Amino acid sequence: MRLNFLKFKTNAILKKNKASRANVGYKQAKTVGIIFTVEDKQKHYIVKEFIKKLELDEKHVQVLEYLPAKHDNYEFKFDFFTEKDLTFWGNITSSSAQQFAQAPFDFLFYIDLTPNVLVLHLLAKSKAKCRVGKFFDQGQLYLELMIESVANTQALVDGMYKYATQLK
Repeated sequence: MRLNFLKFKTNAILKKNKASRANVGYKQAKTVGIIFTVEDKQKHYIVKEFIKKLELDEKHVQVLEYLPAKHDNYEFKFDFFTEKDLTFWGNITSSSAQQFAQAPFDFLFYIDLTPNVLVLHLLAKSKAKCRVGKFFDQGQLYLELMIESVANTQALVDGMYKYATQLK
């Protein structure tokens, strides 16, 4: 029931969100957000390496992860939210998730191979200028730049970096 309310709220937010979307040149970009669903240690390390690469490019990186039940939060390195932060009425109560959604990132990278309704809700609320992620049906509602035909998380991250850095 909570997820149904969340989906309803997400659709309403998509219609109301008037955030300024623009393809910022990668070299001019200063702030980058990364959001992803915790899956396994391999994905955790891929995200950490991506962060290092962005920081070498002199980007300020902020990370938020969705931690599903019965998954480990490796290193407790990043801010996170869980399904416990979802109220009966479909509101996400996590202050770190709310702050993340309101941050005006130049780029926001969504590193999941399959869409997660809780993360999509935050993408819909996001004030980021350019949201980047894997192609999926209805993805154009949530993302400005979509990467198609990727088989794994490393390929997704590599594709996102490749195409984002080409934006001028």
